[in-house]
Amino acid sequence: MTVERIGMIEERLREAFRPDELEVIDESHKHIGHPGARDGRGHFHVRIVSDQFTGLPRLARHRRVYRAVGELMETDIHALSIEASSKNEN
Repeated sequence: MTVERIGMIEERLREAFRPDELEVIDESHKHIGHPGARDGRGHFHVRIVSDQFTGLPRLARHRRVYRAVGELMETDIHALSIEASSKNEN
């Protein structure tokens, strides 16, 4: 299921941002026993680089990522940590 979840997250982010770099890491193993992990949804870390983030503050970048993954936040993702930047920031 983890590979499928990562694939769904990556697909949505690629479609929304056409990123130059994208990495989705399942960190669910770090949260075993955590009350929020009991429902079976995962904890993920996203590192994404896209020109669409140029000039946007961090909160706006995160909101766009959350919007892109949409209902996966209710069905497959319990927690999502985000590193979002543009090429000229790296």
